[in-house]
Amino acid sequence: MNLVGLSAVAKTVGMLTGGGDCPGLNAVIRAVVRSSDAAGWDCVGILEGWRGLVEGQFRDLDLRDVSGILPRGGTILGTSRTNPYKIDGGVEKVLQSIRDRGLDAIVAIGGEDTLGVASRLYSEHQVPVVGVPKTIDNDLSGTDYTFGFDTAVTIATEAIDRLHTTAESHNRVMVVEVMGRHAGWIAVMSGIAGGADAILIPEAPVDFDVVAEGVRKRHARGKNFSIVVVSEGTELPGLEDDGEVDQFGHVTLSKRGVGDVLAREIEQRTGFETRVTVLGHVQRGGSPTARDRVLATRFGLKAAELAQAGQFGQMAALRGDDVVPVSLEEATAELKTVTPEWYAVAQAFFG
Repeated sequence: MNLVGLSAVAKTVGMLTGGGDCPGLNAVIRAVVRSSDAAGWDCVGILEGWRGLVEGQFRDLDLRDVSGILPRGGTILGTSRTNPYKIDGGVEKVLQSIRDRGLDAIVAIGGEDTLGVASRLYSEHQVPVVGVPKTIDNDLSGTDYTFGFDTAVTIATEAIDRLHTTAESHNRVMVVEVMGRHAGWIAVMSGIAGGADAILIPEAPVDFDVVAEGVRKRHARGKNFSIVVVSEGTELPGLEDDGEVDQFGHVTLSKRGVGDVLAREIEQRTGFETRVTVLGHVQRGGSPTARDRVLATRFGLKAAELAQAGQFGQMAALRGDDVVPVSLEEATAELKTVTPEWYAVAQAFFG
């Protein structure tokens, strides 16, 4: 059934936030509601990501519901990593919920997994969906930056700054584990900004001996401390991924212990006392930076504009300083990983 043709003039827009939460989600929700209200549309919140459409969980949204949420982290709609394509009859339930609730457009706010589902629903069932790119990993192709990334980098940079002083006081090596499943953007950016002495990312092979030699050279020059930043998804020699997987096939990274493994290898090879700090979900929490608030707001306004114009199958994207539409198919075709040129910038300050 062609869901795009449900209504000649769209009157109700639904919104969902899927995948991991991040600062700026509420700013998008606020922008869509404000724009929709001005255009005479009703807004409906779809609760807990795609699960809300599978189970028919909704919440009406008006201006009062979004008042004061701009600086709040998290999402007032809740989120999950639900994949309707992995649930028996899940897609059919999604389509039925759209019909039952009378949704003429859907704004899906999420990363590669959430928007990958949106892209399939649009191409296979003509679901009237537009996307907003959300991920602290900044790994979505089609957009220069995603909101949530700047906040995560700012939090990680502050942590690295603080670890510098305690590392120097105790003559220690500090390993800082940051988020980043397939892409090392957080590690690279926060590592450069924080003056890290080594940065390990999923895109580059790791040699423990090379890392250890860099630490020894620093100590030989009288630098008795080192800061090593590592992405949680970095492939380390001998480390196998055999943990639980979610509905999108991703291994639970919290069980990998990349930081612990790396710290142990550095200490064994150098003899220098090494400690680990795992930043974890603190990178996702709290109030978004000003940059993320503005970017999320612009994305929300563009998504509402696309929905109102019936330009479905598109995603709001940042290109240079402009927010423009790109196809969901293009945006989810491949991950945007750290380029050799960017990693070379970081490597210039190693050791």
